Amino acid sequence: MTAILALEDGTIFRGKGFGYQGRQSGEVVFNTGMTGYQEVLTDPSYAGQIVTMTYPLIGNYGLNDQDSESAAPRVRGFVVREACDHPSNWRAREALSGYLARHRIIGLAGIDTRALTRRIRNHGTMRGFLSTLPEDVNRPEALAAEAAQLKLTGPELVRSVATTETYRLPGHGPRVVVLDFGIKQNILRMMAGMGCDLAVVPGYTPADQVLALDPQGVFLSNGPGDPKDVPEAIVSMRELIGRRPIFGICLGHQILALALGGDTYKLKFGHRGANHPVQDLATGRVYITSQNHGYAVDAESLPPDVTVTHRNLNDGTVEGLRHRDLPLFSVQYHPEAAPGPEDSRYLFDEFLQMIHEQRMC
Repeated sequence: MTAILALEDGTIFRGKGFGYQGRQSGEVVFNTGMTGYQEVLTDPSYAGQIVTMTYPLIGNYGLNDQDSESAAPRVRGFVVREACDHPSNWRAREALSGYLARHRIIGLAGIDTRALTRRIRNHGTMRGFLSTLPEDVNRPEALAAEAAQLKLTGPELVRSVATTETYRLPGHGPRVVVLDFGIKQNILRMMAGMGCDLAVVPGYTPADQVLALDPQGVFLSNGPGDPKDVPEAIVSMRELIGRRPIFGICLGHQILALALGGDTYKLKFGHRGANHPVQDLATGRVYITSQNHGYAVDAESLPPDVTVTHRNLNDGTVEGLRHRDLPLFSVQYHPEAAPGPEDSRYLFDEFLQMIHEQRMC
């Protein structure tokens, strides 16, 4: 079936539809990872987005029952150069097209994904529509005009992927309250594997309810959208800072920066992929990191008692921060990977060490 991607600037990409049939809108972004498409599809941070994979062949190893980062795909659409119909891998349980169809996700294949990526890099992320409907395919200009009117951010993004109820993952180690803004499962797997006694709560939970769970540490998860769209979390963090050790990742990093008095801004086209170089400013060591975000912390806005600890070597943006006196730190990238390199998993050990040191005080 013929399908189109119509961008808000009037650019039209026409190719072959696969997966589900229909129409869907979203923010059009690109991911530079060579593998890990199942993790990308199910990463809650992609809520509200149509994801383009820059690697030319997607689906060749199928999808399985172990590698999902949430219960279902979170993307609104999926764009590839070539979709493999016959995967070959001993772990595969399903082909990409059938998986997308089952979860009502529209796919588009056969377009020049290099041209689409260059357009996003040159002009920034754009609103767009994916459609297989004949009335849209035959009138793409009208669909592009409709895309220009879309509103894609808002508090509903986080609420659509975060837990609505508190749940426990018992462990023999320190109790950590996890503020869930759309958490990836590998974060929970890692902390549970280290013995943490986890209480997972909605990201907008007030500080008094967090403290009522008697945590020895507080963790802020990744999630979709603009950090300023979850003001309740910013208020809650202001009340928690200095009272418990805190570790934040991705959206959690941005929310923590806002709570400390800093500011955030939208990047031109974001960082999405498993090959982003980040430098630890204290040691000079460079880590290859997994990333997925469209906003960044403004370094100049941070108060004097907050130190920038890591920088992105591609564009110099803030990738980590730490308070000079209080037990808290955060990173913009994903130390739990999934997909991506495992270079930065030591940060979870640092968080547990911080909790231990505070318990000894």
